[in-house]
Amino acid sequence: MSTPRFLTLPPGVRARRLETAAGTFAALEALPVSGIAERMPALLVPGLTGSKEDFLAVLQTLAQSGRQVVAIDMRGQFETGGPDDPSAYTCAALGNDVDALAQLIGRGEPVHLVGHSFGGLVTREAVIDGRTKFASYTMMSTGPDAIVGPRERVGREMLTRAPEVGLERMWDTHLEPEALSAGVPDEIVAFLRKRFFANSPVGMSVMTKEILAARDRCDELNQVDVATLVLFGEHDDGWPPMAQSEMADRLNADCVVVPGAAHSPAVEAPETTAAALIRFWTAAEANLRS
Repeated sequence: MSTPRFLTLPPGVRARRLETAAGTFAALEALPVSGIAERMPALLVPGLTGSKEDFLAVLQTLAQSGRQVVAIDMRGQFETGGPDDPSAYTCAALGNDVDALAQLIGRGEPVHLVGHSFGGLVTREAVIDGRTKFASYTMMSTGPDAIVGPRERVGREMLTRAPEVGLERMWDTHLEPEALSAGVPDEIVAFLRKRFFANSPVGMSVMTKEILAARDRCDELNQVDVATLVLFGEHDDGWPPMAQSEMADRLNADCVVVPGAAHSPAVEAPETTAAALIRFWTAAEANLRS
């Protein structure tokens, strides 16, 4: 579970509700202190058990590069509501939401798209479906297919244990003790609890099944003309770093390995992560204009 290190909104960052044809989405929006965004905007999509707050540490820096930067809660996540219909939470359905959000934010112009972990699988759908022209695409801590390793085991445990013991018991016996043993401050633990129980149980179940059964779509993604970056922490415990590096080679994508980071580089190494994104976005814009 991605764990933000602070919750206070930095200067230039505000909470918003974004109204789209696909529904209303909770968001954090960052703008340059000048209030003038001269470069192309960016849309940031979190992972399965995450939220828009996972990007708090990079929002201000990214916006100061001259951009509007928007981080969202996906449908059924934290402060974005969702139905009890399981079909609303497939990667394809959530990818349709990303299309709607990108078109709203871009106002007809291309948007830089970033997907973290499961959010990478969701955003990949929006890139491949071709309904939206993106300025660039970043897969952050995301692999080519189903997640493996420790996080796969946690996902399968959630699917089997949650119906038996309930979400309360899962929090009390697993998630909270894990956060406390990691030294997470009490106010952040309280936030994690609030976020966990605000998620749609149906959405959590379907998204977990999706991340455990995702298929390799690199060949399809290769057919899309979009500048692509694969970025991950050197100690990622989601998809193995080697698998992500090999995916970058298959996609002819730029590849950035963030020193010292694990599965959440925007939290664990925000300055390095923000700098890498800004460099990539600036180069992508230059290529689009040339």
